[in-house]
Amino acid sequence: MAEECSGNCDSCGESSACSDTKKMMEQQNRVIREKMDKIKHKIAIVSGKGGVGKSTVTVNLAATLNQMGYSVGVLDGDIHGPNIPQMLGVHDVQPTGDENGIMPIVTQQGIKTMSIGYFLPDQDSPIIWRGPKASGAIKQFLSDVSWGELDFLLIDTPPGSGDIQLTTLQSIPDIDGMVIVTTPEEVSVMDARKSVGTAKVLEIPIIGLVENMSGFVCPHCDEVVDVFGKGGGEKAAKALSVNFLGPIPLDVRAREASDKGIPMVTLDCKASEEFKKIVDKIVKIVKKQ
Repeated sequence: MAEECSGNCDSCGESSACSDTKKMMEQQNRVIREKMDKIKHKIAIVSGKGGVGKSTVTVNLAATLNQMGYSVGVLDGDIHGPNIPQMLGVHDVQPTGDENGIMPIVTQQGIKTMSIGYFLPDQDSPIIWRGPKASGAIKQFLSDVSWGELDFLLIDTPPGSGDIQLTTLQSIPDIDGMVIVTTPEEVSVMDARKSVGTAKVLEIPIIGLVENMSGFVCPHCDEVVDVFGKGGGEKAAKALSVNFLGPIPLDVRAREASDKGIPMVTLDCKASEEFKKIVDKIVKIVKKQ
């Protein structure tokens, strides 16, 4: 993957090389716009901190949209923690390419995906890259992958507001907005508020906030126990004047399915029911924009 130029030609003294790099970046941006123009809706799934289940939410939003008949793609933007291939059950597949670029991996359900995980020798291999190289990989996934025409492209971004997330959010033209994922406890909600602040600084619409791990579904009696508290995400959404999309409970059956590469929305469980409600809200919001 190519390194990105800092853009400061005066300081590096390589004006000719920087000029060539600038032209290459401009060309890449044109290609990105052409490819993204073929996708009706682009949605980034973000979180202020790790461990809130952002990738799980991304996969199940995609699977639900797919069940509704939409053509869907998932870009795994979490370069240092690429979990999408495992969660979609396609971790042992490698991409191919042709004159049109890199062909995305397609799941049995028809969801197109791309992840740095597909290019690793095995699942235990780490990605030890600095910010510019990782950010460059994201831009290549946008410019070099033949996504084709899609109704939705969901982008699973890394947590926080670092280089990779900023590059992703700023590189996608006409992005519909962000779905922010949090868990109910105050520490997570506090970081979700920072994600709202990031969206405002970047002038990106906020589609809404999802409260993941909102209670634990007892496998014996099917009752929901509020292990991490309840309602923190909804209260934060109200205070910040953003849409609350809904809660998603923890479910042992859903976790087991996810480990096997099966989206939980294919199961008959409480989490599946909530995802379908959330996706209905997301579709209505983006179609009104």
